[in-house]
Amino acid sequence: MYRRELRMIFNKHALRKKILSPKKLLEFLRKEMYEFKYNEQIASDLIAKYEFIIDAKNRNCMTFEGFTRFMSSSDNYICQKEHCMIYQDMTLPLSDYFISTSHNTYLISDQLVGQSHLWGYVSALMRGCRCLEIDCWDGPEEEPVVYHGYTLTSKLLFKSVIYVIDKYAFVASHYPVVLSLENHCSPRQQEAMAEYLITILGDKLLSMTVGNSFSRVLPSPEELKYKILIKNKKIGLLQDTVLNHGKSKRGQVGECMEEFDDDMIVEQERSPRSQRKNAAPVIGPLKIEDQSKNKQKEKKIVIAMELSDLVIYTKSVKFISFEHARAHQKFYENNSIAEGLAQKLAKQSAQEFIYHNMKFITRIYPKGTRTSSSNFNPQEFWNVGCQMVALNFQTPGIPMDLQNGKFQDNGGCGYILKPKILRNIKANFNPHDIPHGITPMILSIRIISGFQLPPSSLSKSNTANSKVVIEIYGVPADQSKRHTQVQKNNAFSPQWNEVFTFTIHVPELALVRFCVQDQLSLIKNEFLGQNTVPLTSINKGYRHVPLLNKHYQSLEPASLFVHVWYY
Repeated sequence: MYRRELRMIFNKHALRKKILSPKKLLEFLRKEMYEFKYNEQIASDLIAKYEFIIDAKNRNCMTFEGFTRFMSSSDNYICQKEHCMIYQDMTLPLSDYFISTSHNTYLISDQLVGQSHLWGYVSALMRGCRCLEIDCWDGPEEEPVVYHGYTLTSKLLFKSVIYVIDKYAFVASHYPVVLSLENHCSPRQQEAMAEYLITILGDKLLSMTVGNSFSRVLPSPEELKYKILIKNKKIGLLQDTVLNHGKSKRGQVGECMEEFDDDMIVEQERSPRSQRKNAAPVIGPLKIEDQSKNKQKEKKIVIAMELSDLVIYTKSVKFISFEHARAHQKFYENNSIAEGLAQKLAKQSAQEFIYHNMKFITRIYPKGTRTSSSNFNPQEFWNVGCQMVALNFQTPGIPMDLQNGKFQDNGGCGYILKPKILRNIKANFNPHDIPHGITPMILSIRIISGFQLPPSSLSKSNTANSKVVIEIYGVPADQSKRHTQVQKNNAFSPQWNEVFTFTIHVPELALVRFCVQDQLSLIKNEFLGQNTVPLTSINKGYRHVPLLNKHYQSLEPASLFVHVWYY
């Protein structure tokens, strides 16, 4: 397809407006694309790769047709090539990383009558997710099951889930997988869970500390490569596990106080009496403690020691306060906090939250009223350094666009090193209070054109009144949204040529979302495609932005053509 916007760029640099020699192509790459590491050999390699006119290729030069192919290729993607591979330091403690995390991973639809399916785990793992949630309940014939308790969601066998995780855990990434257990099982069925974890996962299961020794710092993703960690309540201290390693504990149980998630429906003794008669004794009725106006719900739970001993660096403990954590929490203990409380903490105690997350891993989960499996905006929790921000991967929308965009960085391995401002206590960073005197980044994006955009499914003519929305997600001061004018009845090759300028105070936390819409009316738009990219991964110059559908699948060849500049 002839593209006049590309012809204008080509003519500016081509010899007699016909061909680019390696020297002229290199001049373009350095001057217009800011690719200062390129040399003439790389320019020749690009000619050989994209020029398809034999005579021109033999003469080592690029025609306009070859130039068009190159400008629309993955070699000219808006995201830096280096960031599509693992390039970050992976030898720091686990708490120094954002970790791709799924909520209710077993569900592929809503939380009331939706289907539980093994595909939920396969899909999440293949998308680089490194923390999976497994809701475990007593099942018939001593077989633990996985489902959303006390609902009509279908059930999966726990052992089937573990078989699938064993098969797909390290296909997309070699870095550790955390299994976050919502454990509602009796001690007897917990023993069965432990047995399945040990026998199915084998050497992949982390059942002892790194080097069989005790350290006071969390290990790194690099040290835990190809390992699966169990996140659950644990009886006693990690030191005890190291000291008692190898001793038989079959049939032993311990108990602790558990704060249950607000999406849990609690019933202490749920299995039929016939199933419980040979099981270890279960602690009595649910204990409710009334503290101030808000009722603090707690219950005693019993944990089989066989399962407890499999919890190494990811012991779940109740979050009480930052002050309590500083005084009592161990480095290997983590907190799960519901989005409502987490939002309050992130707004009112942002710096304390950041300091807390420098040492401990925090998991944020959606509130229980999200029965449709909707998601919150994860950005506000990333802004305070929360490592595990759990989202319903089966639910498309802006939150999952941000999740997928953020974690495409660092080779899509599921671990993103937090910026220094979230790892260095001396930074005194507060996302709500950007100090004066900091020189912000100025980001300029020119939306030039679109190419073969998806047609509108709601338009009678099956063409779109297309427009582009650019959104900046980051700290509150950087949040911004702009959009182009509407190109009427043109989804094939719309031309906008509009420039938008943004002031970015904390580029390390910013994401840029390009969204193409069909304007159906003044108040209604249809989503056509999007792409979300970390600002620190964006290339300068004339760039190709491939579009993705709401399930993050490629809409190739649909794309945007833009020019990016920042300083």
